[in-house]
Amino acid sequence: MHHPDPTRPGVLHLDLDAFFAAVEQRDKPSLRGRPVVVGGTGWRGVVATASYEARVFGIGSAMPTQQARRLCPNAAYLAGRFDAYRVVSERVMELARELSPLVEPMSLDEAYVDLSVEHPAIDVAEVTAIAEGFRERVLAATGLTISVGVGASKLVAKIASDLRKPDALVVVPPGEQAEVLGPLAIRTLPGVGAVTADRLTRSGIRTIGDLAVADEAELVRTFGKAHGSGLLAFARGIDPRPVVSEREAKSVSAEETFATDLTDPRDLAERARRMADRVAARLAASGVSGRTVTIKVRRYDFTTLNRSRTLTRATSSAAEITARAAELLAGIDVADGVRLLGVGVSGLTEFSQTDLLADLLADEAAAEEQTAAGDADEAATEETPVASEQPYGPPAAAAGWRPGQDVVHAEHGPGWVQGSGVGRVTVRFEGPHTPVGRIRTFADDDPDLEPGPPPVFQPAPTASQLEVPTHAVQEAAE
Repeated sequence: MHHPDPTRPGVLHLDLDAFFAAVEQRDKPSLRGRPVVVGGTGWRGVVATASYEARVFGIGSAMPTQQARRLCPNAAYLAGRFDAYRVVSERVMELARELSPLVEPMSLDEAYVDLSVEHPAIDVAEVTAIAEGFRERVLAATGLTISVGVGASKLVAKIASDLRKPDALVVVPPGEQAEVLGPLAIRTLPGVGAVTADRLTRSGIRTIGDLAVADEAELVRTFGKAHGSGLLAFARGIDPRPVVSEREAKSVSAEETFATDLTDPRDLAERARRMADRVAARLAASGVSGRTVTIKVRRYDFTTLNRSRTLTRATSSAAEITARAAELLAGIDVADGVRLLGVGVSGLTEFSQTDLLADLLADEAAAEEQTAAGDADEAATEETPVASEQPYGPPAAAAGWRPGQDVVHAEHGPGWVQGSGVGRVTVRFEGPHTPVGRIRTFADDDPDLEPGPPPVFQPAPTASQLEVPTHAVQEAAE
């Protein structure tokens, strides 16, 4: 396993700026320069990502949507489009792997890259040039900006990428780590949550610099050997963790052996759901998520079956784990009896922003059913039902339309759902390479309107691609 050289600035942390919201603004010209909030669109929803225009109003990730709407009622509140985000993420990771074979994706919009394996003598000038070229290629290929932090370790690179977002490159030379980290608040360090920060603050430790000169014995007495020593090492910029392209296969699981064999599929499905809840809680407590959901079934004759499904992204969502486990369980004949059932998640990675969006979308399903019922009652009392002209309203759950969803109309072409309700759906017809589009309103069951794929973004040529080769100029002159 290759470890970064602590004397060389060879580790990059890549972080696409306000990723979900940025993709929405790229694909929807009418939203550019306006506050955009992606996540749960109903009153029970939670914000996954807010554009920088929305952050001015105090809106941030994990904030209840209800609170966000009070802070900025005129923002565009959109549901997530995983298909669109995944296309962008895959392209960015491809570009990262052109820099080095050691790329460690942490989520759709975040990754570490170790350049030292390809450039063992890398210095500040070289890494700056490489990182700037990479940022240019990402912008050309995706239309999005990316912030890059560079340091001698994953810790320093991660902190550096957050220092001047958005659209920034921050390089921290190894000899300047203490100067850069020292003034920062202790909450900047990984592993320092609200409780740890409060205990440190009560001890007079408010900055990373304060923590770096703290007494190790006192930290160990307060936080335990592993956590106390780890905090001190991080405060001093010491982080030997390698950048790994493939994570070690670890798992979190729960299982139950039954006193009598079970044959009722509904009973087994309910037990699987409870196990999925326990697994999800353990994942959340550990700050990790996983890509592979597995079930273990021991039959009446003691034969054991294992079935698994690998997802396109890591999750810690109880709803998603339950759904995948239920699908796997449905494919197994349980009529003769099951003695043991287990549910597990493997292929673990650190908890990501994507998991938050998956959770909030799943949690809103029940709330949307109630919204649909309320819409029906409201429509019955109105003399002239009209689609809401308030932009970016809540989705009509009965028809399945979500704000921001990609659609295609037989006459008007591709567009996206701007709002819906009372049997109507409002669509704006535009794309990443069109002017601001026109709005049309349809019945929510219009046969000419159907869900569509994400719009295709056409990459722009980079500056180097626009340069005319010298031999071409000579040939033209001849």
